[in-house]
Amino acid sequence: MEPARRPHIHPHHAREAIIASRDETLAYIEQYATEDAPLSSAREAGQHAHVPCVSAASGAALRFLAAAIGARSAVEVGTGCGSSGIWLLRGMPADAILTSVDVEPEYQEIAKDAYRRAGFTTNRTRLIQGRALDVLPRLTDAAYDMVFIDAARTEYPGYLTESLRLLRPGGIVVFNNALEAAPLSDSPLSASDAATAAIREVGRLIRENEALIPLLLPVGEGLLAAIRSHDAEEA
Repeated sequence: MEPARRPHIHPHHAREAIIASRDETLAYIEQYATEDAPLSSAREAGQHAHVPCVSAASGAALRFLAAAIGARSAVEVGTGCGSSGIWLLRGMPADAILTSVDVEPEYQEIAKDAYRRAGFTTNRTRLIQGRALDVLPRLTDAAYDMVFIDAARTEYPGYLTESLRLLRPGGIVVFNNALEAAPLSDSPLSASDAATAAIREVGRLIRENEALIPLLLPVGEGLLAAIRSHDAEEA
């Protein structure tokens, strides 16, 4: 029996089909991971207090990265409503510890309740209240497997410097909101603001640092991740 012939699709038409479905593909990615009751409760509490939360797809990526490297010690800059912390802890071993830093004490109170609802005991988290660029220098060099940044965008370059000091070789740093920096060039009528400029600067620094292995993930508001190379003496 002669096999059925596939209809011929002109390359130009195929390209149009891919472009037309890109938004649908991204929407599917965002819907693939779902939030359970503790995560939904954390999101609702965050929305009520006007505290931003990571998307389910971003959270799933954080859990995946933490699990992939067996992260036993992680730092989070920007506690938020606690949802990102839950995702991270779910990817970490049962005895791992998450250190979360936030300048707003009320955010950390929301997060404490979120961790409890998710079944994590108080010894699994260490919450530090204060400005991250004041707190991070007090943490131990090369003692952490993962650092997640979701805080003041204008301070992203400073967070990168501190993160590379904190990470062990093979550790991962992840920046949220990486896609906020539009790739379009600025003009006199559309100059980038300080936050956009800082995000762009971090992207450039990571891309040009030979001691780092970078990856930009198009989930949520964008996750920019980088592995600190094993053979790098310093990043």
